[in-house]
Amino acid sequence: MQSREMQLKRRPVGMPVAEDFALVTADLPPPSPGEVQVRNLWMAVDPAMRGRMSDAKSYVPPFALDAAMEGPAIGEVVASADPEFAPGDLVFSRLGWREAFNAPARALRHRDRTRLPPQAYLGFAGSTGLTAYAGLLRIAQLREGDVVFVSAASGAVGSIACQIARIKGCKVIGSAGGPRKKAFLEEVIGVDAAIDYKAEPNLTKALAREVKAIGASGIDVNFENVGGDHLQAALALANPRARFAICGMISQYNVTEPSSAPRNLTMLMTKSIRMEGYIVLDHMDLEPQFLADMIAWHDAYLIRQAETVHEGIERSLDALWGLFSGDNLGRTLVRLG
Repeated sequence: MQSREMQLKRRPVGMPVAEDFALVTADLPPPSPGEVQVRNLWMAVDPAMRGRMSDAKSYVPPFALDAAMEGPAIGEVVASADPEFAPGDLVFSRLGWREAFNAPARALRHRDRTRLPPQAYLGFAGSTGLTAYAGLLRIAQLREGDVVFVSAASGAVGSIACQIARIKGCKVIGSAGGPRKKAFLEEVIGVDAAIDYKAEPNLTKALAREVKAIGASGIDVNFENVGGDHLQAALALANPRARFAICGMISQYNVTEPSSAPRNLTMLMTKSIRMEGYIVLDHMDLEPQFLADMIAWHDAYLIRQAETVHEGIERSLDALWGLFSGDNLGRTLVRLG
């Protein structure tokens, strides 16, 4: 059996370019004892992958050069040399960026194809959804009636965070770039107010305007995906003892010079704000309750997943670049099956 895989050939400086990667064909032997052979159906692309392309010390090892990269994937078992898995089983792995692979059984997790579409386990019922769930419910300690500001609100994590906050009885202000994304937040996700940050000369003033429009005095929770000017605006409009869940800083991932924003970090002290960054892998104990809630909310039509789908592993780099150009809406997926 053969499989195509996307390999990292050199470490990018700034925005990744095509020459940093290579699409390679590899031969797959039958699985050895204790191994399972999987054909991937879907893989997901997310901004955190950019960090693993550098060799800076981080919470996960960097991608190896001249080897397939890694990322969340949903696949189907083709052959198994382990009793826990059988051909046809649907499985989750972190072995995306390849069409098929052999792996030890411990690298795979069963998923129920009868409850949700397979790609849902890469979105609202996967690490994306768990990131939003843990950030709001555990890190930010979300309470009914909170005013929640979500940056990158039309993205994979942000769009789920908006919906969870709405389900929990909160008012939500979402920020996204462009009229298409603003309309998505208003008409599909159903936020209370939406900001097209690309159309605003001053994001802090825009957030103040929307806070006032929904009858609030400020924000109680900031779910931060962007950093920079968005974090500065959230600090400026935060109520006393607001809680900030720092999920990501996508505005900083490809910069070569430090950002000048936020310039108002003293508000952490003067407003007694609690700010905490987190990694979803530290909150996997929430997964059973998270999956139960997500399936129930999905069955009740309370959760919707937006997807930007690219076809074939040869389009996986287009999917990656779309994250940083702002072309994506919701979860960015590559269909491999």
